[in-house]
Amino acid sequence: MSLKGAGYIVGAWEHPTRKATDKSVTLLHAECAKGALDDAGLTKDDVDAYYCAGDAPGLGPMSMIDYMGLKVRHMDSTDVGGSSYQVAVGHALQAIATGRANVALITLAGRPRSEGMATGTAPRAGSPAQAEMQFEYPYGPATANMYALCAMRHMYQYGTTSEQLAWIKVAASHHAQHNPHAMLRDVVTVEDVVNSPMVASPLHRLDCCVISDGGGAVASQQRASMSIGSITIQTAATDAAGIAQDLGDPCVALGDDRQLGCRICGVDFHQGPDSCALFLRERQVDDGQIERRELGEAVANVGESNDDSDIVSECG
Repeated sequence: MSLKGAGYIVGAWEHPTRKATDKSVTLLHAECAKGALDDAGLTKDDVDAYYCAGDAPGLGPMSMIDYMGLKVRHMDSTDVGGSSYQVAVGHALQAIATGRANVALITLAGRPRSEGMATGTAPRAGSPAQAEMQFEYPYGPATANMYALCAMRHMYQYGTTSEQLAWIKVAASHHAQHNPHAMLRDVVTVEDVVNSPMVASPLHRLDCCVISDGGGAVASQQRASMSIGSITIQTAATDAAGIAQDLGDPCVALGDDRQLGCRICGVDFHQGPDSCALFLRERQVDDGQIERRELGEAVANVGESNDDSDIVSECG
């Protein structure tokens, strides 16, 4: 069953705060939900499906549904890390396509900055039940050094350079000029990136994602009665993107667009999770836009042409 055209994103909202010392995670979720629904011209009474992930407090969707006063027919709290919300869009499409929902609401929120969380460099809490525990945890894995292993292998296998990856941050700094809520508004150069302190070789500080509070939400429905500004977004592709953590298959985002009956092509604007610079471009590789061995050259070409339409980062 193809999900192509099954649903449309009719509302989206990014929370303006970057440090929420006076707000709970629950409240951030609720404010994001209201923002997305307002953008779509909908109310909470229109929502009959709700999706969240592990960042939602309490019993996940059950707690949030009660807190926001929603009455839903379908809910889901699949947690697959940073790609949970792309997966949620896919699950919302499935619910809409099969008649289990008409209007789906997806929220995310967090307070890592206010809570002083070192999400990139602190050792990851593990469980003995995890299959990879015995292989990785003796070495003290953190997000930064695990991603650094992927980046290093990519450099070894395809000849990608730090200077090429630096163009991603350069582009992100230009995009930040258009976001009044961005934390990092200064335009940087390739030299700024490669000369910033090394976090985990080969990733420098400016290659890594800034830690901030905030959140976001999207509303999706079967038929587009409202739009974002003057544009309604048809959900053309979504997948369970993840990062292979074994060195045998490094920095590979796992996805399958076949169920959607389409491949991404002719894209002028591409936004994906940006846990570090490398994986922004890796998402384009897996979407079929560029070849993996051409990744480094493609990054540099975009940066040197200063083409802001090609790639956008959530950095900043």
